[in-house]
Amino acid sequence: MNGRMRISITAVLIAALAGGAWSSSSSGSSAEKSPSELAPVHGRYSPSIDARNFVAKVDNRYWPLEPGTAFHYEGVRGRTRQTDDEIVTHATKRILGVKCTVVRDTVSEHGRPVERTYDWYAQDKQGNVWYMGELSLERRHGRFVKASDSWEAGVKGAKPGIIMPANPKPGDRYRQEYYPPGQALDEAHVLRQRPTVTVPYGSFKRVLVTSEYSPLEPQTEHKYYVAGLGEVQETVVKGHHEEFKLVSVTKPSG
Repeated sequence: MNGRMRISITAVLIAALAGGAWSSSSSGSSAEKSPSELAPVHGRYSPSIDARNFVAKVDNRYWPLEPGTAFHYEGVRGRTRQTDDEIVTHATKRILGVKCTVVRDTVSEHGRPVERTYDWYAQDKQGNVWYMGELSLERRHGRFVKASDSWEAGVKGAKPGIIMPANPKPGDRYRQEYYPPGQALDEAHVLRQRPTVTVPYGSFKRVLVTSEYSPLEPQTEHKYYVAGLGEVQETVVKGHHEEFKLVSVTKPSG
């Protein structure tokens, strides 16, 4: 759950979805497995993470994370204009024995940061990008405090999910995160390729479209990805009014 999507949910629904366990072993290679098998949305959830099956660089074509790259998005939530700045940092964090890339995501209103998230991603040898957790911060009374949906795989029952498959295909369904106590239960469904999408940053062809939602939230969001670039747009299609589009990308110098 990124910093742009938070809705309060009752503990009753959370308890109904809790269960399962993660495992960290050498028997869980993701070779030859679909995202629906690696991070299933139904049944007991027990993803297998083998640190030896991960690589240092995240270069999935739809989710490339080159340290030093900055993405600037502009959009609206409800009636409020907002900006969203995502920076691929040079920092790393080790989770379940896996070295993860740290992405800093800052949402601002009227030039003032209101939410900040540190997301942790890692890519396996097959090319799947795993979401290993997040530190979510919300501004309260003039300072940032830790939000309840912060989670880290392997801590207090939290389990990793797939944020982007190696070879996404229409019909793929997979869990992106699993932390019932923090209401973090996002799932994704690959819909199709859209011929053309235009955002302030440019016009793009053959755009991958996914649908994302949580069984605990009354909204559905469509996200649009361009090969070699990443996410260019996200739009809430069911629920409150929210949309962000890519405006600029700053590449690292040298």
